[in-house]
Amino acid sequence: MPNTYTLIASSTVGGGGAANVDLTSIPATYTDLVLVFSARSVRAVTVEGIYLYFNNDTTNGNYAYKRLQGTGSTAASDSSILVEPGASATASTFGNASVYVPNYLGSTQKSFSADAVTENNATGAEAVLIAGKWSGTSAITSIKLVPESANNFAQYSTFYLYGIKNS
Repeated sequence: MPNTYTLIASSTVGGGGAANVDLTSIPATYTDLVLVFSARSVRAVTVEGIYLYFNNDTTNGNYAYKRLQGTGSTAASDSSILVEPGASATASTFGNASVYVPNYLGSTQKSFSADAVTENNATGAEAVLIAGKWSGTSAITSIKLVPESANNFAQYSTFYLYGIKNS
């Protein structure tokens, strides 16, 4: 990783799972943010969605997404969210994602982009690219990730938030 990346926060889900992951106290000392995670859901599905919220704004109408997804057999485009494998996917596999947030301190709406992939040694795995926007105009000071179905993230799911300096 370039030496301009600085780890701001990290979280590893312990035994029993976690209903959400909060990365808080994001300092105002960087130009951009990068969130990288490896996660799995305890829900008995092959693919589970993940909501991404800034500054505890959980009003879904304040976010707009456009997603391009592929499953290995089909491709689609829709307005949706990030993905992770569920408990019905191959045992002990975790999906991976990277979310890039430029100009997180700006006073206008915040854009972000993401790429994510589920892992599964069978049908039903997905790869997605997402372009998104949050309508909030305040600087981003926290990021919350929540499984779509209100089930927990599985133990050993990991989340890392980096700040990027323009130097």
